Parts: sequence; structure tokens; C-alpha cells
Amino acid sequence: MIRITDSLAIDEGELAWSAMRASGPGGQNVNKVSTAVELRFDVGKAVLPDDLKARLRPLAGRQLTQDGILVITAQETRSQERNREIALQKLVELLRKAAHRPKRRIATKPTRASRTRRLDSKSKHAHTKRLRQSRPDTD
Repeated sequence: MIRITDSLAIDEGELAWSAMRASGPGGQNVNKVSTAVELRFDVGKAVLPDDLKARLRPLAGRQLTQDGILVITAQETRSQERNREIALQKLVELLRKAAHRPKRRIATKPTRASRTRRLDSKSKHAHTKRLRQSRPDTD
């Protein structure tokens, strides 16, 4: 079990790993060793709260396929084991962000003093604009 929060954990069996060759610098090592790692996590079938799944969709962005599979790749290091750890950290971090419930906003009305300040500011601004207007001479 992979612990996400105190009350949330996912089973390691829900993760699908695959290795592939990495791109970028690395010389002969890049050409012959599959060090890059791809982690697939099926969000639709996972045992997660529905509200967490809903918050996860916008956070994951392009990493989430239309089928509801979260795809995370890691190719930062030359070691496959280290890349697996990095991919797992990315998954845990993403799920922790999604698990955080935003505070509900409590609608409030502006105070009488703030309404008065706003109206005073508006009338002062209008007065300044009126002074700037060019008026034809009345002779």
C-alpha cells in the first residue's frame, strides 16, 4: 500500500509500470538501456472518493487520457530504479494536491463604510472628470 494521506492509500497492484528508452543526452547508455519509466494509474477503476477524482482531472491535465488513465513518465536520471521513485513521487504529490479540499467561500456583503468610501471615490472621480471637460464660451 502506498500512503497518500492519513486516510488515503492506493494499492501497488493498481499501478502499471513499463520501461522504455529515454531521449536526450546520455551517449551510448541512452541508446541501449531502457532507463525511462512510464507509470499508468487507472483513476476510473481506483478506489478513490468521487470528489477527489473530480479535483484530479483539472490538476492532471494532459497526463490524464480520455479513458481516465493517468500516465506519468520519468526520465530524469540514468537509473531506472531512481526514475521509478521519481514517477511514484509525482503520482503521490498529484494525489495529495487533489486530496486537499479547498475552503468553501462564505459570501459576505460589503460593509456600510466600504460602500460609502466607494461612492465617495466615484463622486470625486466624476467631479475631476467634469472639471476637465471643455465648455464652449457663453458670451
